Amino acid sequence: MKSSAPVSISVVADECDALRRLTSELTKDGYHCTIAAPSYETGGYPGDLVLLDADSNAGEHALSEMAIEDLSVPVIILGELGTLCHLDSHLRGRDFVVKPCNTAELVLRIKHALNKNSFIAPPGPALHGELVIDTARYEVTVAGHPITLTFREYELLRFLAGNAGRVFTRNALLDRVWGEDYFGGDRTVDVHIRRLRSKLEGYGHSFIETVRNVGYRFKPDR
Repeated sequence: MKSSAPVSISVVADECDALRRLTSELTKDGYHCTIAAPSYETGGYPGDLVLLDADSNAGEHALSEMAIEDLSVPVIILGELGTLCHLDSHLRGRDFVVKPCNTAELVLRIKHALNKNSFIAPPGPALHGELVIDTARYEVTVAGHPITLTFREYELLRFLAGNAGRVFTRNALLDRVWGEDYFGGDRTVDVHIRRLRSKLEGYGHSFIETVRNVGYRFKPDR
């Protein structure tokens, strides 16, 4: 049974089209979103959860001025991969979402955070044979060797590995990894797959298979 009062989310971010799209999608899912300023009298934000854009001026200011670890409500931090990797160590126990955000994933994280009524601990490393994807540290290793990936390569690998064995078309990968706002051609998927393979197979492992006339799938080494 739903509560009569919608969940209130304080959004700490600068006004922009991307923010308006995000809050519109969350509103459609039944959340009440407010572009919020911190209450320095109470040391926090109004509402049930804080959604903070670490790349925005407002979010950067909040991270420098407010004691995020002392807030009494859950905090989900949004940011580009490079931003999240360089956040202060005391924030690494918070939940992070890499931009551009997948709204469905973000809603699940919000529900998880509210149901636990506490901060979400970062997930542990995902093991796929000798491939390790550490989503808390945004690191990838093969047989103990660190692999340097671009943001999109990392997101593509993480998505395929998280759906191991399932075949995805190029268009499906564009939608799930690049997002609906991407307007380039689907051959960019082939380019990123080729680069991923060259980096992973440099250590004698092959994880991504081509399914002829269909697309790609992840198959971990055993």
